Amino acid sequence: MGEVNLHVFRSLFADSWLSCEKTAVLQGGLLLANQLRQPEQLCTMRKEDWAKIGKPIIQAVTEICRQVRGGYDDRIHWRKKTLCILWSKLLEVEKGEDIDVRWMENPLFAVQNSLPEINHSVLYELVKALGLSKIYVELLLCFQPSEMGIEVQRLVKHITNCTTEKDVQLLLEVWWELLKGRGGQKDTLDQLFSEQCANFTRSSTDPSLQASKRFKPDPESQVPPLCIVSTLLCGLKEVKDHIKTPDMCHFALSNCLDTLYTSYLLDHATDLSIENKLEVISRLVMLKNTHDGAEGFDLVEAICEAHQELAAILTPTQYKPFGITLVQALQIAIEVTSGWEEKGLLTLTHINDPIYSVVRLKNSLKRVIESLEKLALPETMAGNKQMVTALTNMLKNLATSVTFPDPESSLVEKACVAIAITDNRLEGFQRLPELFASELNWAFNVPEWLTCLERNKSAFQHKDLIMKLVSTLIAKCQTDADVKCSKKLKEIIVDIFSQLSLSDKNETLAEMLAISPKGLHGCLPKSVMIGFEEELNLAFNCIIQSGAESSLSSAVSAVARVAFQNPEATLCRCCHLAVMNLGTHTLIAKLLQQLPGLRSPPGQPKETRKPEGNLLCSCLLKTVRNKLSTSQEEDQLLSFVGALMEPSISGARGEKLSFLHPAEVLGNFVLSNLISSSSQSSYSLEMCLRLLQSSLTRDLQTESTHWVMNCSPFPLLYCLSQLLNETVRCWEESPENKLCLSMECKELLISALRTLGEVIGKEVSLAPSVWSRALSWLYGRVEQLDWTVRFHLKEVWGDHFKYEVPSSLMSVCNLPDHEWSGLNLPQYGHGTGLLAWMECCCLSDHVQRTMLDSLSLDQRNPDEVSMFSKGFLLAISQTLPWCTIGEWERLLRAIRELLVSGKLHVPFSLEYIDFLPLLDLRSFAYEMRLSVLLLRVFQLLCGSSCSGWLPPQGWAHAERLYACAVREIIGSLKAKVPLPTTANSPKVAKTDGKAGSEEVLFVLSQLFCHVVHVQVMMQGGAEPLFLCALEILSHYEAVVTAYPKSSSALQDENTRHFLTTIANNLENAEMKAVLHQKIAQL
Repeated sequence: MGEVNLHVFRSLFADSWLSCEKTAVLQGGLLLANQLRQPEQLCTMRKEDWAKIGKPIIQAVTEICRQVRGGYDDRIHWRKKTLCILWSKLLEVEKGEDIDVRWMENPLFAVQNSLPEINHSVLYELVKALGLSKIYVELLLCFQPSEMGIEVQRLVKHITNCTTEKDVQLLLEVWWELLKGRGGQKDTLDQLFSEQCANFTRSSTDPSLQASKRFKPDPESQVPPLCIVSTLLCGLKEVKDHIKTPDMCHFALSNCLDTLYTSYLLDHATDLSIENKLEVISRLVMLKNTHDGAEGFDLVEAICEAHQELAAILTPTQYKPFGITLVQALQIAIEVTSGWEEKGLLTLTHINDPIYSVVRLKNSLKRVIESLEKLALPETMAGNKQMVTALTNMLKNLATSVTFPDPESSLVEKACVAIAITDNRLEGFQRLPELFASELNWAFNVPEWLTCLERNKSAFQHKDLIMKLVSTLIAKCQTDADVKCSKKLKEIIVDIFSQLSLSDKNETLAEMLAISPKGLHGCLPKSVMIGFEEELNLAFNCIIQSGAESSLSSAVSAVARVAFQNPEATLCRCCHLAVMNLGTHTLIAKLLQQLPGLRSPPGQPKETRKPEGNLLCSCLLKTVRNKLSTSQEEDQLLSFVGALMEPSISGARGEKLSFLHPAEVLGNFVLSNLISSSSQSSYSLEMCLRLLQSSLTRDLQTESTHWVMNCSPFPLLYCLSQLLNETVRCWEESPENKLCLSMECKELLISALRTLGEVIGKEVSLAPSVWSRALSWLYGRVEQLDWTVRFHLKEVWGDHFKYEVPSSLMSVCNLPDHEWSGLNLPQYGHGTGLLAWMECCCLSDHVQRTMLDSLSLDQRNPDEVSMFSKGFLLAISQTLPWCTIGEWERLLRAIRELLVSGKLHVPFSLEYIDFLPLLDLRSFAYEMRLSVLLLRVFQLLCGSSCSGWLPPQGWAHAERLYACAVREIIGSLKAKVPLPTTANSPKVAKTDGKAGSEEVLFVLSQLFCHVVHVQVMMQGGAEPLFLCALEILSHYEAVVTAYPKSSSALQDENTRHFLTTIANNLENAEMKAVLHQKIAQL
């Protein structure tokens, strides 16, 4: 025996037997029986002697069990202990081990040594007298198969000797228990007895473990294992004449038929549906209850026994028959059946009410008859077909005599059985929770159903079971007015859902979303959903207040719980918080990325979904419609949507998915706004263009073709082109006195067109034949638009079409004919070539480079340069107000190159000083000329001939562009004469040479004059120019501080006076005061 088992065995038996009087009671009963047996020993007892000497043993075992303070199970346990002790003593006697070995190795030595020797007759008679057949079989099953056959043969031999009715009953009970097998796992006693049996078996068969003087058996002379099936059938044949009552006859024939069926006719296990299984078990439990009576009836034990019986006849027997053929087994069945029929023991016509033994026999008959009718005997056994037919007919006649109908268990009885199984987690009923959750009759008619569900929430933690419970709840609410019960069931279902794993939660949410976007809220009455709003508020308040960064999983669980009840309301709250609450968009995006079950309903394609097909998009649209009031909210919306488009969710095949597909953003937020009238608020259009740009940057690697190609890309391009074409009239007023598209929209449109064109151009280049018709369609459409629009589509059609420009451009450029072609446009007549050239410079870096390289200008001809410069001034005056910030910056780069190369002549006039200081200003010629050029442009724009060109918004835009140019000049000055960094020594900075600082101060003072001049010409204060003036003064002060020797005190005083005089021209008193204060600090 292993060391561990030995330790457990000692702890189990030593304390509980040796330390109490139970050992003495058992010892006394056996000694008294041994005394009654005198002059012979108890170990020589015969069956017929039991009536004389068995009473003391029975009384001793009864007294031991009576002393147990526990219940029925404890008394059974002590009976099993007693039987285990006695059987172990028998095994020890058979082993014949030396006493010196026994007291060291056998943990039961002390108990067994105090008892007189016994034989198997004592054991069998005790089992028979106390009805311990079930316990006996539990211990019998602890033997090895070969030893078990021997033990069964001993029992049958004992029973067939001087057979009585009780002997037959014992045989039938042991037989039936053997058919049923062990009901569950081995208990501790079974495990330890199995170890004892194995140890004794090893000792008796291993020659090396036997004493040297003992006889060593010859292996060839050992008896082969005995067939249990043969032993039982033959035993039945011998005792058949001792069966005197119909009830015992039914029992015996049922055993015989079930053995025949499971040993020969059943080749594989039969699987019953849970409905049929529950019906059969409920019927058996009902019959047992009727048979045993209500007193002492244990429902759980009855269910376990019924399940054990059912499993026994649905599974092939573990005792494989050998030594007895099917024909021989059929012969025995025919012999015993015919014998009992002759005696009238099998007459069933008088039985009107179902009893357990008859119902079992009826079922056994049905199974065997069906199997015999299907039995296909091999050709070698064709002669035995007559025997099969005879038995079949005999059994059919018997079956037809059963007139009572099959008993049916009631709804309440089945529900009670199901509740008991669920409460006790009984094995073998894995599919019962599914039936329990979906059985409407139980939910409606059995009050204990709901309490059982509440007690056993963990048994229903599966998404399929939750959905079945949801269906049951919906049906109950539709037909039952009990709101309290329905609300309780709803709460239980939500609690069960909350305990699911995150993956199961997501699958359940997806199924719930497919039922209704409102989840339970959309399927249940309002009275049942009372309190949801408070729960929703509480969940999100806790998340927002705590931040949930340290407990993201708990926040996800809280959101999932309320989303299960109402996905739409939950997503609406998420969207509202993400957009309106400062800084919460990142947290909400993280939460939703953990809940992909709230994405679009399954089964819909990812591309081009309808707005109403995506719940999140619908909720977002409700949130932002006419509610975005600040740029912060716009930015949060953009960041929120962008985060949800990130591929952060793992798909079923390991691919990365996004919570919100870019195609859904395009369909819901972009297309719906683009198809609207351009006279609508540009605010919403700007937002949708930003969302478009954000979605286009998401290139999902899981898709072979870019997702945008499934979203009508060419109509989208045309729509964007139309809107860009509208920006030509951005400063015109519509009849409704509303401005057309803004410059911000134009910037976004150009960016979106460029990005979309690159994406589509790549796809077109891979399959040009596929997209040729679409290209032709698009080109035909955009021919009606402004010629500059087509430049932004060059990436789409590649080399399919040339650059098309006004014909007047050809007069100022030398462009190759194979790439460029002229258009006769009425608005571009004679002398507009430079205007077209400048517009091309604004379009892209590539086109600008081409324009600069191909410019037709003879710098050796002063008149031509002068005419070009004058025309340039007019062209830039016409172009500037319609430039975006990006286009203006690009045009400034072109102007810089023209000024530096000398192609553009801008004379610098000293309008603000009486004399020119002795300075070298050649290094700053570009900055000064650019400043003068911009001054001339605004003098032209603000003149009487052009003052009515622009509305106030147009002038404000022109101010911003001028401010942008001024800052570019300041940046250039900072680069040419950098200020000392903190790493430089202050002494070195102050004693260093002037190094151009005087020139910078002069240029800054001139730039200040130009800015203030333009500001005075502009209307409405020109705040951007005021800020530029302050920036110029700040840099002036920094240069003076860094290079104090760049000017004397007298020069500083003159400069302050000069700048103050310039600032006095401003009309705005506040701006003037601020500038005066700043100038005084120089």
